[in-house]
Amino acid sequence: MVSRSEIDDVLKISREADEAELMLQGQANIWRHMFAFADSMALKCAVELRIADIIHSHARPITLSQIATCIDSPSPDITCLARIMRFLVRAKIFTAVPPPQSDGGETLYGLTPSSKWLLHDADLSLAPMVLMENHPFLMAPWHCFGTCVKEGGIAFEKAHGRQIWDFASENPEFNKLFNDGMACTAKVVMGEVVAAYKDGFGSIRTLVDVGGGTGGAVAEVVKAYPHIKGINFDLPHVVASAPAYEGVSHVGGDMFESIPNADAIFMKWIMHDWSDEDCIKILKNCRKAVPEKTGKIIIVDGVIREDSDDPFDKTRLVFDLLMMAHSSNGKERSEVEWKKVLEEGGFPRYRIMEISISTLPMIIEAYPE
Repeated sequence: MVSRSEIDDVLKISREADEAELMLQGQANIWRHMFAFADSMALKCAVELRIADIIHSHARPITLSQIATCIDSPSPDITCLARIMRFLVRAKIFTAVPPPQSDGGETLYGLTPSSKWLLHDADLSLAPMVLMENHPFLMAPWHCFGTCVKEGGIAFEKAHGRQIWDFASENPEFNKLFNDGMACTAKVVMGEVVAAYKDGFGSIRTLVDVGGGTGGAVAEVVKAYPHIKGINFDLPHVVASAPAYEGVSHVGGDMFESIPNADAIFMKWIMHDWSDEDCIKILKNCRKAVPEKTGKIIIVDGVIREDSDDPFDKTRLVFDLLMMAHSSNGKERSEVEWKKVLEEGGFPRYRIMEISISTLPMIIEAYPE
């Protein structure tokens, strides 16, 4: 018969084994997060070298030697390239098919649904956003989070001595990097927005895109609904480099001072750049710019839903930290937080519409009464 002390010993060993396993898993988790930046850096490298474009140009999987031959360099280091590709294959950015053992040939590298988003010349591409978010200009503020917790303040300002909008106005290289990143995300999102909100655009005759960058978003709306007169409204140094779009006029100004009048106002990923107080100021200016009875605002932005499990849930939380790093006290908001700023800004009636499971933001439609 097994004694009580023997049972206790077995249970103790089992508990210690379980605890050791949990500690091992915990250690592995910390190592993984410690070096999470490697994912971004390897991805940036692939975009800079145009590896996805090289494979795509061959219309089939190709060897490492073929990739190296097409890289813009007189003497690419193929060993370095092989190590980066091995990492990106593990991350499911590219595929790797080894040759048959009897063949003796080279491994063939191909595209995945992920790497197709890295094609520079594709109609829908996230390549400019990868380059923008992983540029040293935008990485530096992330290192200021601890200081922000201790002292408060704006991370970007601590890193660069001024806020992001002033930095962009003074730095043409960064301004282009930023505008290109914003333009590519506008294209990615706007096709879904135009399709999902088709009933909402029909009655609009004039539409102002507040913070519209170089005009790509409002141009997509006008292209789909030619009866709409589009106004792209942003800071003067931003619209100065905006291309011409049929049916769209570019207007420089400051949304904190006034906003051009229109039937409706459109804002894509603008409100999350600002504090509640600043959002309320922007909304009050929107309120003055639209008709009291028929006017509305169309906000395309994130809505944090902690009990949701769609593919972009974690990315929305990452965006909240992104706003800490780059914006002027901006943040991602829950529906309760959106309700508060909308009501205080003069838009008490609203509804939230999911665009589709394939998009990061949602549509918030709000009315003055």
